[in-house]
Amino acid sequence: MTFPPLDVLALNRRAWDTQSRAANSRWVQPVDAQTIAEARQGNWSVILTPNQAVPRSWFGDRQNLTGLNILCLASGGGQQAPTLAAAGARVLSFDNSPVQLEKDRAIARAEALALETIQGDMADLSALADHSFDLIFHPVANVFAPDILPVWLECYRVLKPGGHLLAGFMNPDFYLFDHEAIDSGAPLEAKFSLPYADTQHLDTDTIETRVAQGHAIEYGHSLDAQIGGQLAAGFLLRGFYEDHWDDSATPLNRLMPTSMATWSEKPVARQR
Repeated sequence: MTFPPLDVLALNRRAWDTQSRAANSRWVQPVDAQTIAEARQGNWSVILTPNQAVPRSWFGDRQNLTGLNILCLASGGGQQAPTLAAAGARVLSFDNSPVQLEKDRAIARAEALALETIQGDMADLSALADHSFDLIFHPVANVFAPDILPVWLECYRVLKPGGHLLAGFMNPDFYLFDHEAIDSGAPLEAKFSLPYADTQHLDTDTIETRVAQGHAIEYGHSLDAQIGGQLAAGFLLRGFYEDHWDDSATPLNRLMPTSMATWSEKPVARQR
């Protein structure tokens, strides 16, 4: 079933602003001053997926990130961007939600961090110059983008040759299930076809209600789009891992990893 077109970018901005103001999830809780102080001493970690820390090898085994230009893509909220800036990097936080970006700015002001922000669409980085960044940090967020190939193409463009893309994304099998029904006691049974899209499987009224409650419109992209899309954009895959959610988040956590992360490199000479 197909429903009338929606302004997904605007609706998701509204949803994340609502969720960030409510401050009722860990994805909108800024890090504290102790975390920043420890990051300055080389004791830092960040996540692309719910729980597993990104391996230090993905950052070149560096304790100090001084000299790196990092784009934190769709990861506002006062978490990864301030931590990486405290570890020495020059960071640009690019996010759709002004409320989430203000949390990055608040920490940057309080801690005198080299961190700037831009509000925008992760699939449109036209405000950024070619070959601007050494590393892109893109946690689970493209679940909110209708089409992710433009995201990978833009990441490739703004990375320097030899630069790295660190990306987290959902296991597409997560979207086989109606999680609201499961939370209400329904059995764990596959309901939806893949690839999944709220805009294809939910009616407009339901979407509007969910957005008003702080739930963004989501898309369960295939692995072909996630990993194949990076390869099609020109990246070389260097690392991969899977992660589980907290046990209380979904019964699926007992059966399978619910998210994944990739480490990809933009080659110095584009592969043919």
